Amino acid sequence: MPMIAAKEGPAQAPASGQAADGVLQPIGISDERRRGRGAGLNMAGRFERRATENVDDGWDSHEDLPPFKTTVQEEKARTIITRNASPDISFDRSINPYRGCEHGCSYCFARPSHAFMGLSPGIDFEARLFAKPNAAELLERELSAPGYVPKPIAIGTNTDAYQPAERSYTLMREILEVLDRYHHPVAIVTKSALVQRDIDILARMAERNLCKVALSVTTLDKKLCRSMEPRASAPHKRLQAIKALSDAGVPASVMVAPVIPALTDSEIETILEASAEHGAAEAGFVLLRLPREVSELFRDWLLRERPGQYQHVMSLIRSMRGGKDYDANWGERMRGKGPYADQIAKRFQLAAKRLGLNTRRRKLNTELFVSPQKGGVQLDLF
Repeated sequence: MPMIAAKEGPAQAPASGQAADGVLQPIGISDERRRGRGAGLNMAGRFERRATENVDDGWDSHEDLPPFKTTVQEEKARTIITRNASPDISFDRSINPYRGCEHGCSYCFARPSHAFMGLSPGIDFEARLFAKPNAAELLERELSAPGYVPKPIAIGTNTDAYQPAERSYTLMREILEVLDRYHHPVAIVTKSALVQRDIDILARMAERNLCKVALSVTTLDKKLCRSMEPRASAPHKRLQAIKALSDAGVPASVMVAPVIPALTDSEIETILEASAEHGAAEAGFVLLRLPREVSELFRDWLLRERPGQYQHVMSLIRSMRGGKDYDANWGERMRGKGPYADQIAKRFQLAAKRLGLNTRRRKLNTELFVSPQKGGVQLDLF
């Protein structure tokens, strides 16, 4: 087994190939160990006081380390509706029935949230998951709160509710059953064709203008998708999901997200065209975001998978982020700024207009909401 070196102080992973002590060299996670994962690193969370790293001790035995396996730990959540006051997003509440996401998108802006669990935003984020089995009960209870004012609940904003674990846990379906029962509007974003499983509920809700679903499509290139989003649905499956939803009367749209300069931005028009052909009525886009640890993880992915494009991609990203990998300013974090960012926005707008997308933005109905009877579900005190 390789030597494990421990370091005190704020946890920070060394740059790829950097010597840990001038003699021993850190070794990356082997392809075999991280097979099917988007991240190539598993640095300690930023709140940890101690970091460990694998180093080659000269015995050439690091291949003996076991591969990363997905585990799902159940947590009994205390609340399920998360509130936000962000001025540049269209919703003020959301639900995340899972922490972490097995889709493993190398660029996922939600990865840093795993550090709050004492885990790595790297492979831990996609391999060590948490499920909230009491999500539906909590939702019913919170909808029954005195003075609750209904507004659309967004789902899929932090991690994908239709990730592979949902096949066995069915938490998303249980949540939809509650929302359907009390006529509460919901907006869903997903990269998974599994959303088609719940078309029966979504179609009922759509008849009352209570739901809409957006499929996020980053690229139509299957090889790039498999590398960048290893466990998300293939691009053609997402397009098929748009068609299935649309055919069932469920308002379906596409999110070209994230747009990655010099890597996927050339596909903006083709993604919109394919989505429109499959029944999408609305569309949106989000520029690549690289907050905190995501920057290191995405740069590592670029160096491994697209080394010849690394300098070009990162140069354009920084040109739209004030010279940095990321700028979190309200109003700019989703779109960037500068000539290249303006060009992306203009191309998107022209293509959407040509294809008849976004001619009418659907506003979900909040007037049908009926508060749960008898105070909702009584939760345990302990």
